[in-house]
Amino acid sequence: DVQLVESGGGAVQAGGSLRLSCVVSGHTYGCACVGWFSQAPGKEREGVATNNTCTGLTYYAHSVKDRFTISQDRDKNTLYLQMNSLKPEDTAIYYCATGVSVCRDFALVIMDPLVYWGQGTQVTVS
Repeated sequence: DVQLVESGGGAVQAGGSLRLSCVVSGHTYGCACVGWFSQAPGKEREGVATNNTCTGLTYYAHSVKDRFTISQDRDKNTLYLQMNSLKPEDTAIYYCATGVSVCRDFALVIMDPLVYWGQGTQVTVS
């Protein structure tokens, strides 16, 4: 079974930075879509950043472009999200995910029942 465990969330002041990590087990990143998604209280889950490990293409939500960076350490099966210049509106639970899906369409990833999800890590910006 595939398992994903996020860490690195916390409380930070506006303008600060955090780096989220996601350790993936029982899975390889080859030919997969990996990414980060967020869900604020009372709102739908939204895509933050994804990467297609076959093509190398990355996709970012407009709201985080030039502030967040998705990356991975394939040897450690770890996915990262570097979050800089954080804003209060970034406050949400952040989930990592992996599966075979269309990375550039965040909604399709979210709806795909074969995508695996982590438990989430809270990010609070004030």
